[in-house]
Amino acid sequence: MWWLRLPDNARFSSQSFSRMTLATATPSEEARDTAGASRSGSRRSGPDTAFHFLVAASALLVLVVLGGLVVLMGIGGSQAFRTFGLGFAFHDVWNPVADLYGAWAPLFGTIVSTLIGVAIALPLAFGTAFWLTAMAPPRIAAIVGTAVQLLAAVPSIIFGMWGFFTIVPFMARTVQPFLTHHFKHVPGIKFIIHGAPFGTGLMTAGLVLAMMIAPFMTAVMRDVFAAMPNMLRESAYGLGATRWDVMWKVVVPWSRSGMIGAIVLGMGRALGETMAVTFVIGNVTAVGWSLFAPRSTVASLIALQFPESPAGSLRLSALLALGFILMLLSFASLALARMLRGNTK
Repeated sequence: MWWLRLPDNARFSSQSFSRMTLATATPSEEARDTAGASRSGSRRSGPDTAFHFLVAASALLVLVVLGGLVVLMGIGGSQAFRTFGLGFAFHDVWNPVADLYGAWAPLFGTIVSTLIGVAIALPLAFGTAFWLTAMAPPRIAAIVGTAVQLLAAVPSIIFGMWGFFTIVPFMARTVQPFLTHHFKHVPGIKFIIHGAPFGTGLMTAGLVLAMMIAPFMTAVMRDVFAAMPNMLRESAYGLGATRWDVMWKVVVPWSRSGMIGAIVLGMGRALGETMAVTFVIGNVTAVGWSLFAPRSTVASLIALQFPESPAGSLRLSALLALGFILMLLSFASLALARMLRGNTK
């Protein structure tokens, strides 16, 4: 019959048929379908109910563990906070003999070494990720990508021993004498390079941290760059853009949110690193602007002095208070990253 005949170019899919059916459904039919869906959703089967409670319990377990850590550190450090007050975070004296403790010296070392590590690792990770996704041949990119993943799996103590036997002598015999000889009279620079050439210090710790966090940042940035539509790059190249233009005017604006996530991941790893930093930072609780003088971090100080702290002592409470402040510092960095990601949207 002529009214049942369809044009040759007419194509109907299951989705279009469903939309036609829903469009022609009466209100009573829609109400019955909605009621049936709600009844089926309310009557979960046994496995579905178990799965629902299992995933909910997993989410709650994360909150319980996080809250437990904060409460443990806060209660354990309460004695130090009561004794020294809020000034505990800004005093630079750490003297177990006189039972005087302040958190500023290890906090200063933690913040400065982390910033140095991130500043060195960021361009290294960005360049490696961009080369792997946009410039390297596929076979070479696969080999280098696997090497980056293997480097991320190296234990931190291996990086510490490598830094102690390689970076520390290099800094003591080559880098610091060269900088001191050529820049000791330059205003502003002589304050960050003065000191005996021990080889240990904030700069050495920052270099080791950069080598540790660069693989993690590279992996995240590589995934972000790989998810970028090729049409954007090809359009930029078609308009005459160079690789530099594509990197700064196309890749960076599109992947800014993912890059911030990679920076936060690397910063979180650097803030809490213990063994590698303990090998190369010198472990001296002092504050100074020289990047080549021995210093300490929160994690290294806790690792070295925790076994020597008696239970219930003020020293142990000060170490737990340091851990509490370090957790607050990590939360602050995460909140800053979320704020930056919100501003980029």
